[in-house]
Amino acid sequence: MKWYKSTLEIPTHGKGLYAFTDKLNAQLRFWNVREGICFLFCPHTSASLTINENYDPTAQADLETALEKLVPENERWYSHDLEGPDDATSHIRAMLTEVSLTIPVDDGRLTLGTWQGVYLFEHRARPHRREVWVRMLEMAE
Repeated sequence: MKWYKSTLEIPTHGKGLYAFTDKLNAQLRFWNVREGICFLFCPHTSASLTINENYDPTAQADLETALEKLVPENERWYSHDLEGPDDATSHIRAMLTEVSLTIPVDDGRLTLGTWQGVYLFEHRARPHRREVWVRMLEMAE
């Protein structure tokens, strides 16, 4: 077994889903990994990770709308607003979603379903440069 690690930077321009499946597969090609397990971790409290449909953009829009409705901004009871009206909501949304993912790798690619893609979910309104820590455990052949 061999252990690899890297950090991917994902620039965002505000709230939304940012696909980075291609960046992950490119990293696997760079490492020349054929088979193993890929571990992803988002070290932020106002962004998260998800695997979701990558074909129809309305699926992504529905996810974004659902979180907006589940955790609306500007509720009077929020007290954490140091960085603006999306401060409390971004932390709550990150808590409701995932900050880590584990994905199998076969034949040098992430083993995802036909319509699946890997996304960073930005919960803040303003742009950020987010990191995703990538750890790869390659299985010996």
